[in-house]
Amino acid sequence: MGGPSAEREVSLSSGRECANALRVAGYEVIEVELGSERGGDLVARLAELRADVVFNALHGRWGEDGCIQGLLEWLGLPYTHSGVLASALAMDKTRAKDALRAAGLPVVDSVIADACDVRAGHVLPPPYVVKPNDEGSSVGVYIVHDGANQPPQLADTMPARVMVETYAPGRELTTAVLGDRALGVTEIITEGWYDYAAKYSVGGSRHVIPADIPAEITAACRDYAVRAHEALGCRGLSRTDFRWDDRCGLDGLILLEVNTQPGMTPTSLAPEQAAHAGMDFPALMRWMVEDALCRM
Repeated sequence: MGGPSAEREVSLSSGRECANALRVAGYEVIEVELGSERGGDLVARLAELRADVVFNALHGRWGEDGCIQGLLEWLGLPYTHSGVLASALAMDKTRAKDALRAAGLPVVDSVIADACDVRAGHVLPPPYVVKPNDEGSSVGVYIVHDGANQPPQLADTMPARVMVETYAPGRELTTAVLGDRALGVTEIITEGWYDYAAKYSVGGSRHVIPADIPAEITAACRDYAVRAHEALGCRGLSRTDFRWDDRCGLDGLILLEVNTQPGMTPTSLAPEQAAHAGMDFPALMRWMVEDALCRM
């Protein structure tokens, strides 16, 4: 847990929650906190520990983009969540969209543009969204509303090239997939939009599970989430996020992205869905550990 990404604090929170639940489930747990700098003595540390399974509670770049997964593969250590290819593919939003679109799933149009061009003028007609191509947790997201006269003034910390995508209006829905089954559909209700603070601050958002939506939309979310999980080659636990414009019926359901390392904090969505499906947090942790062991 921890690590050098922009989601370090979320990872630390996830790691602590997972470690506590794993102990309740009966496992001997050693917490390995990675520093905020890349590198270090991780290989030596893992070799020394001789762990039966590595529970990957890292988020963001280097933790869920295939990097740590490749290291663990090289060391021959079983680990939770998706493998190298699925992790790298899901983290690259553009390539993930290509794979999802090829699987017949509804995604919005987008382009990759130089950040300086995005600051200078509208790359797409408003409304649109600007985000890094390879970050999660709504890090560095800018929404340009309909009728905006000025382009977004992106922070200097944004990457040199960013994704610009058509804005998808509507309600925020999400579905977690465990193995080969969808756990449920949650609607996320916030005062504004579902940004970093809304995701990880207590009271930042309200989760309605099961979502109060038509049965057709519930079924579609569950179906699309499983198909997205399979299209990207995910394994273990993933979570797929949607926008649904309720004025347009099924045509208004858009798949935003797939998260191969869903948050495991007290306000996180995947553990809530598992609990609603009858699997408490320690049982979810046990399932993920056993799933990792069975794949070796």
